Amino acid sequence: MTVQTDARLIAEHLSLGYGDRVIVDNLDLAVKTGVITTVIGPNGCGKSTLLRALGRLLKPRNGSVLLDGKAIGSMRTKDVARTLGMLPQAPVAPEGLTVADLVARGRHPHQSWLRQWSSDDEGEVAEALALTGVSDLADRPVDQLSGGQRQRAWISMALAQGTDILLLDEPTTYLDLAHSIEVLDLVDRMHEELGRTVVMVLHDLNLAIRYSDQLIVMRDGTIVAAGAPKDIISAELLLEVFGLEAAVIADPVSDRPLVVPIGTRHVYGAVGGPATK
Repeated sequence: MTVQTDARLIAEHLSLGYGDRVIVDNLDLAVKTGVITTVIGPNGCGKSTLLRALGRLLKPRNGSVLLDGKAIGSMRTKDVARTLGMLPQAPVAPEGLTVADLVARGRHPHQSWLRQWSSDDEGEVAEALALTGVSDLADRPVDQLSGGQRQRAWISMALAQGTDILLLDEPTTYLDLAHSIEVLDLVDRMHEELGRTVVMVLHDLNLAIRYSDQLIVMRDGTIVAAGAPKDIISAELLLEVFGLEAAVIADPVSDRPLVVPIGTRHVYGAVGGPATK
């Protein structure tokens, strides 16, 4: 894979694992700046492991992650946190912590003994709360919110951090379809209106296709395809990577590929149409 020289976040010859188990081996990746990139693949293929390494939460066994040309492992934590924000899968807030206090924590990388909390920080928090639609929840404890509200609060904290790059690991985990759409619409607005570069991990193929400018398809710790959804999603790819028998048609809403799984209850007719068993 050819690495983009203008990419701000790059992985080179990256190998990752836990204990004796190798999850990702000799992977190269350049995250396109200013777009939404989503990593998809079957369970256990290394999606979240890769995202943790990109966010400096997992030290590589071999290779390196570069942020603005510097090895991310050698950078000061605060310097990384001013450029790159990461929302892990199913984050948990301390009991009783309010939404406002959670979002205010996003400003911690900008604090020091020389620079204490200021009106600028107050303004950033208020703007983040407003952008994510949780201003009216500011005094509510995070652990008393619904799933969709909670995810918006966490994304608000990431926004308040003021980073150019956001890494989101399964931001729709445990959410129903309506709340998943709500959260991904918010991510899309952040990208469009604020110019954020976003890297997500998603399990839902059709949501990934609809909300992504670029897809990275992983299997067994390697990248098997990367590009715009319309360029790479095919029935052959889905069978090869996921072992999924599916038809790929045009989404009537987005005109992007739409994955229609073929299960045992219905079979795909010989003339190309569905037939009920």
